[in-house]
Amino acid sequence: MKAAETKMDQLKGKLGVGGSEKKTGKKGRDAKTKSDLTDMLDDIGIEAPSMDLGEYIRVLKLARKPTREEFMMIGKVSITGIFLIGMIGFIIYALLTELPKSI
Repeated sequence: MKAAETKMDQLKGKLGVGGSEKKTGKKGRDAKTKSDLTDMLDDIGIEAPSMDLGEYIRVLKLARKPTREEFMMIGKVSITGIFLIGMIGFIIYALLTELPKSI
């Protein structure tokens, strides 16, 4: 568990969370960091994300490798979505560049 705590501290350092407080121990620092983050997010109306590493580990344990059929379906849906968004963007671009010329 010590390794997981160290990894979490490293991630917080990279994200800039908890870097400005005085390090008074793990519990004090996490409590202050979480309350500061919660206060900032409450100001804009967003619920604070969970900082519990156990929840993320639980999700990773439940995850599994997709079957070939699932992978192909995800690929087809992704390619179709990218194509549709590209076509919509092209149509908007064409309308905004060609319509003003004809007026």
